[in-house]
Order: sequence, then C-alpha cells, then structure tokens
Amino acid sequence: MNGSATAPVRLLVVDDHTLFRRGLVALLAGDRSLAVAGEASDAGEAVRQAAALQPDVILLDNHLPGATGIQALPGLKEAAPRARIILLTVSEDEQDLQAALRGGAHGYLLKTIEGDLLAQAIHRAMRGEAVVSQELTGKLVSAFQTSSAVPAAAAPARDPLAQLSTREQQVLEQIALGASNKEIARTLQIAETTVKIHVQHILRKLDLTSRVQAAVFAAGLVRNAGEPRP
Repeated sequence: MNGSATAPVRLLVVDDHTLFRRGLVALLAGDRSLAVAGEASDAGEAVRQAAALQPDVILLDNHLPGATGIQALPGLKEAAPRARIILLTVSEDEQDLQAALRGGAHGYLLKTIEGDLLAQAIHRAMRGEAVVSQELTGKLVSAFQTSSAVPAAAAPARDPLAQLSTREQQVLEQIALGASNKEIARTLQIAETTVKIHVQHILRKLDLTSRVQAAVFAAGLVRNAGEPRP
C-alpha cells in the first residue's frame, strides 16, 4: 500500500468476526495514509464508538448480531454525520446492495477485495466518489433502474442527456468508466475544480443525490448503448 504525507484517514472497523476484524486492522495498519481509530463487533458498540471517535470512514459489515449493518446506518449517520460509511460484506444480494445505498451508505464492497484496492476505495470515498465492487455493477444498475422506474404513461419521452451540456455529457461518460475527478480532468484537459462543478450540475439536472447514483445512471446509459457515447 502507498504512504501519504497528509493526515491519515481515521477508520472505524465494524465486524463481529474477531479474526477477520483483527486481520483487516493489521492489513490497514500497513498503509500510513490510513489509521484505525477504533473497532466494534456489533451495531450498538459501533454507534457508541462513532459518536466518541468521529471517524472519517466507517467500514461496516452487514451481518452483525442484533441489528444488521444496514439497519445501523441511521444511527451511525446521526452519531457521526461527516463519516463516509462503506459496507464491507460477503453479501452479493441485490436487495442488500439497494438497501445500503438507499440508507445512505457511500459504498458497497465485497470482502474478497484486495488490500490495495480497499485502500484506494477508502480514499475515493473520502473524495465523494462512488465506491462499489465491480462484480456488483450490473446489479447496481438494475437496482437503480428499478427504483427509478415510473409508469410509462407518466414518463416523458425525452433523452435525459438533452439536459446536459456537451462537456457535462463528457464528464458523465468518464464517470461511467469509473474515472476519478483527477483522471477526468486529465482526460478532458480541464481543471479538477471545474470537474467538480460539472458533477454538481449533472446531479442537479438529472435529479440525482450522489455521485454513486450518477455512476449508476451513466453505467446504465453505456450499457444500453453497448459502448460509450463519442
């Protein structure tokens, strides 16, 4: 894992399996850009730790004793409103994925993820980017499209991309490819701050609430077209 000269991202690790939790903590300790501030083995302890520690990121298992990780989301968000919450779980169930993102999780990763990729995902979440395991992209698109569906009679027959400027469409296409703001800026040869402004405009125009939803929306367009728009 890579080190960093900036202040490390403070983590709260929540998992009821002691061996896995300790192994994960040891793995994360090898990255100087990350720092484990606390651990918890159930939802109640997680909420107490979150309130006391105010971590930057909460890595949250879903299958916890008592309340599940998804059920714990409201309490964790209230206890640590500025924390990014990432589900780190074995569940590939579409319902869990959809419920987690609807509940305010900032990401959904499988426990099979490599250590370096987990560290990258944590930093991406800190930048407000979508963090979802690639294996679940198809289910994420399906979940979002299902939750966004409206009766055909009520749906206006228009291209949603028509609302976006040419540059905003280009940014959206890059989001669909999983590019970070920095990568988008380099590809389109514009400032990273300009990319952030375009992302804000895209969310507002498409009536989306997060970059996670923007990534899902964009991935669905690319999937339906068979290839990125030129």
